[in-house]
Amino acid sequence: MKKHILLFGLLALMTACAGGDNEIVAEKSLSEIYETAYSEFNDENYEEAAMEFLKAENQHPASPWAPDALIMAAYSHYMDDDFAGAILATDRFMRFHPGHKDVPYVMYLRGMCYYRQVSDVRREPGMSAYALQQFQSLVQRFPRSEYAKNAENKIIILKNYIAGKVMFAARNDMKKENWPSAISRLQSVVTDAQETVMTPEALFRLSEAYTAIGLPQQANGYSEMLKLNFPDNEWTKKLK
Repeated sequence: MKKHILLFGLLALMTACAGGDNEIVAEKSLSEIYETAYSEFNDENYEEAAMEFLKAENQHPASPWAPDALIMAAYSHYMDDDFAGAILATDRFMRFHPGHKDVPYVMYLRGMCYYRQVSDVRREPGMSAYALQQFQSLVQRFPRSEYAKNAENKIIILKNYIAGKVMFAARNDMKKENWPSAISRLQSVVTDAQETVMTPEALFRLSEAYTAIGLPQQANGYSEMLKLNFPDNEWTKKLK
């Protein structure tokens, strides 16, 4: 009789727990989570989709679909303009799946997260340096990747952007007659960003700056460099 009373009490306790806050919910299968995740993604509920894809990876880390779940989580965050969340997902992917075939895409997506945050040339570059580093790394590691060409185009844009930021600061220095700072910035454009569209102006401004501080020989040297390398450029035509 005591055994029956004890068993009855145990069943009653389990029933009470099931109806309370400690209800045990059965873990969904990977296919069920994926179905929900893609449904949310297709409905453009990107935040919810990202959460579901991350759930799939967290609950089934040994599954061959785990890397795909992380990629889709990162892309969902990206589509939601949640670049921080996307970067965290790509970091996790690179940490646990460094040899995966989709590494080039993940690197490209990470670069785009930074690229999309590049702001006005008058502001600090910030994300532009991170984006440039990521795209350059992608091109160096996977030059034949389908994403390499696009990354190369982004590299050109970013180098011009960064050079434009330096030129903006140099022009301000010249207005304030802060010649040492202006010359240093202009020389960095000529040295480090010579393939950008800013180089002709930098050479012209260097000629102006050295003239202003009374060094005509150096000024003439930069003028000749401008004429030699950019004979038809608008800045060459401005030389007196």
